[in-house]
Amino acid sequence: MSTLLFLIFFPLLIALLLLLIKRDLFRDIVVIGGAVVIAAASLLLGAMYFYVGGEVFAAQETQVGSLMMAIEIALAVVIVFLSVKHKKYPPAIFALIQTPLFVWFEITHGHHIKVVSNLYIDRLSLIMVLIIGIVGSLICVYSLGYMKDFRQHHEGEKDRRPWFFFLMFLFLSAMFGLVVSNNLVWMYFFWEITTLCSFFLIGFTKTKEAVNNSFRALTMNLLGGIGFVLAILVLGIYYDTLELSTVLMYGQMGYSVVVPAALLVFAGITKAAQMPFSSWLLGAMVAPTPTSALLHSSTMVKAGVFLIIKLSPVLGWNGAGIMAMMVGGVTFLMASFAAISQSNAKRVLAYSTVANLGLIIACAGIGTNETVWAAIMLVIFHAITKSLLFLCVGTAEHSLDSRDIEDMDGLFSKMPRLALFMMVGISGMFLAPLGMLVSKWAAMTAFVDSGNIPLVVIICFGSAATAFYWTKWLGKMAAIMAKAKNLEAHVHQSEWFTFYCLVYMVIMMCLLFPAVSTYAVVPYLETVFSSVEALALSSSNLQIMSGMVALIILLPVLFFNKRHFRKKKIVSMYLSGVNTGDSTKFYGSMGNEVELSLRNWYVESIFGEARMTLIGNILSILTIVSVLGIMAGGVL
Repeated sequence: MSTLLFLIFFPLLIALLLLLIKRDLFRDIVVIGGAVVIAAASLLLGAMYFYVGGEVFAAQETQVGSLMMAIEIALAVVIVFLSVKHKKYPPAIFALIQTPLFVWFEITHGHHIKVVSNLYIDRLSLIMVLIIGIVGSLICVYSLGYMKDFRQHHEGEKDRRPWFFFLMFLFLSAMFGLVVSNNLVWMYFFWEITTLCSFFLIGFTKTKEAVNNSFRALTMNLLGGIGFVLAILVLGIYYDTLELSTVLMYGQMGYSVVVPAALLVFAGITKAAQMPFSSWLLGAMVAPTPTSALLHSSTMVKAGVFLIIKLSPVLGWNGAGIMAMMVGGVTFLMASFAAISQSNAKRVLAYSTVANLGLIIACAGIGTNETVWAAIMLVIFHAITKSLLFLCVGTAEHSLDSRDIEDMDGLFSKMPRLALFMMVGISGMFLAPLGMLVSKWAAMTAFVDSGNIPLVVIICFGSAATAFYWTKWLGKMAAIMAKAKNLEAHVHQSEWFTFYCLVYMVIMMCLLFPAVSTYAVVPYLETVFSSVEALALSSSNLQIMSGMVALIILLPVLFFNKRHFRKKKIVSMYLSGVNTGDSTKFYGSMGNEVELSLRNWYVESIFGEARMTLIGNILSILTIVSVLGIMAGGVL
């Protein structure tokens, strides 16, 4: 268990150290060294416990609980102060609601409730630890080069990189604590720290847009925090427990835990940026790219889906499960449609993230072993693939001075390695037989088996929309443009290192799909469900898909070598008219020269962002209000 505690406290130590370091050389050494140690410790923890099973750790709660309560009060003071300073009053109001409720409960009831296991490790927690430890660390390494370029673009401003890296490592520390907390009070403590870190990271540039978006994120996450606190109050007062494992045990024994489960699902929905709360994650795009990658892929939003997946055994066809199913399904469909109309690469990635998180939550809401299997596999592949894509877009933006997909014509000629990495990431998101599509197929099969026809329709249309917007982007980058200047010379080595690691991870995860299922996901399902029936995809089918991935990788290596290319005759490109000779212009029908350009169709009149968001928000609000209103009426 010392390794687990090390993972919580070591990133905190690195964060404090980076806050004091001003020189680039020392910062590089500390960040790289810290990232290596964190990744290694995560792997060590996985090696220690994957084949052993869950382990519990009972800490002395009295002193730790008092310290956490004091920090919670301090965080509330900071939130109120900043909200009043910037005249953004909703966060202050929410903080003044939830913190006094939390303190009152701790003093009157929580202090007397016995907690056997404050921290708990199971295979789902270990999967999250590995995602945070490896992907999160790689994002920090990437940030070294990216933030140097960022600094050059903001030379006249104060160098705030020590604050940036402090927040990044503090974020990792809080996430480690969150995913291994069995005590819901402890989980809530780490939950709130991630909320405040995201607030500061989103508002890092201090522009008006960044400040507004950071307060929007803070407001929505604090609203979810109120739901979390109310769940703690209900569990503590009426069930006399604060342990998540006990809540799951009560649910499986037949006791009704729907009300606290629904409140926790509500908290998870806000954290995972589901409609009607998706705008905070879309607004996070104003932050530096490493922040976007950290929030969208491996940490912030995964906290919400992690909690809902944990609750999946007590969900299903009850109020809490229906809320998760409907909000997740609606968000998946509407966000997928909205992504079609976007040309901003980061917004496409943002809507894709919101959509995929919706699918994961819908799977967890059904609460069968099949759907939870699909949800966990989606979490794994999404974390790695989306991190790769966000970071690639950040580097492309610095090189092209644009994040617009329409400006990525011939990226394969301008930045061949980067374009190849982006193509690997995009292919991993929607092409067969790669991981995300396989997981979606498993989800659809599980939806059919559960008899949930509306979700079957939703996943079919949502996946079709996914293929639409990914294919458009893929085609833009794959096009070969003549006489394109190579722009890769100025990309930092720390960025290339991160790209290579993430690309290899995407490929290895696709190849090791059956092993991950057999040794990590299925054993977890066997511990939380009374029986694990046949999964949507058998082990033999998984092995066949893994073999197909291997062939996809090997065939280009076997058939396209340098000697093969030397024998090829190079001819001029066929354009939309007679090529002028330089492959960048052609003679049109009237004999005039026309410059070559490639343009996508964004179907804004049908899938406009405002329309899709409005429909999704209305449906989600109706679902949440109806479920929570019915439950409140029943309790009263």
